[in-house]
Amino acid sequence: MSLPSYHELRVAAVIQETHDACSFEFDVPEDLVEEFKYRPGQFLTLRTPWQDDWLPRCYSLSSSPYEKERLRVTVKRVTDGRGSNWLCDNVKAGDTLEVLKPAGVFVPKSLDRDFVLFAGGSGVTPVLSILRSALSQGQGRIRFVYANRDESSVIFKDLLRELAMQYPERLQIIHWLDSVQGHTSPTHLARFVEGFSDPEIFVCGPEPFMQCVEQAAKIAGVKAKSVHVERFVSLPGESEGGFEAVVEHAGSTATHLTVELDGETREIECEDGEVLLAAMLREGIKAPHSCLVGSCATCMCTLVSGDVDLLANEALDKDELAEGWTLACQAVAMSDKVHLKFPD
Repeated sequence: MSLPSYHELRVAAVIQETHDACSFEFDVPEDLVEEFKYRPGQFLTLRTPWQDDWLPRCYSLSSSPYEKERLRVTVKRVTDGRGSNWLCDNVKAGDTLEVLKPAGVFVPKSLDRDFVLFAGGSGVTPVLSILRSALSQGQGRIRFVYANRDESSVIFKDLLRELAMQYPERLQIIHWLDSVQGHTSPTHLARFVEGFSDPEIFVCGPEPFMQCVEQAAKIAGVKAKSVHVERFVSLPGESEGGFEAVVEHAGSTATHLTVELDGETREIECEDGEVLLAAMLREGIKAPHSCLVGSCATCMCTLVSGDVDLLANEALDKDELAEGWTLACQAVAMSDKVHLKFPD
């Protein structure tokens, strides 16, 4: 089975956005342009060195695929952050980094509708990509609530000001500074949804902030399916254990697997204990995937029928599991027939 292959990309520029955040822009060679096409809200996985190991790290694209600009990820320093601090301390223009092609499901189905966007700190990166793409490609109204510790922590301050001036009828930006207003609460944030009848909500940031937004959306009466949350966790180093194609798992069974992907339906056979994503890749089915350890949700799909067990799960919450979502990279069949459907 072939695992995701990294490509070497040249760093075209390193931009100091704030005292603790840097953007890294990449040149994409002509032969990789198609592979590195992306949608607003997706991320890149960078392979960073650490002591005698390598660390895969997911960073959201802060650039927009609808603008004439390089691929850009923006990285904020984190206390004891092995990958983020190494990037900010060591990488300079002209260096090369190993990068996986864009991935992720934190992507609007349509850009031509109303959005209420929430970001905390460096969570602005995918939200900014969605915001700029919706402004250029859609006609809907956008309210963006951006929470930070203080004014010096606001990433893309000048760009946001320019966008607010360029789209005064469609874009409203609200800055929430803990140093001024104190910490956010669900009641506070619910008020920012007022004035929208059926918005799509996208949120990315620290876990307490995202939970606060989810509670606020419930208070405001927004349907759960209209609330989209991006969660990232630090992936293990390559020597710390990773993807296994076949595992010993009590109750697992060989299965007949039906896969709906990109408008096509394929049927394949899986071995006892074979991870479903591994079986798909073995049979040439190009199912979306990235981290391979149940953290990034790129391989998220619907369990139409049958039973599976997840070896690990740091991407789906209990509501998403109840709705029938699963992770192909961690799913092992527990019934003799399983039917999976990937999002369009």
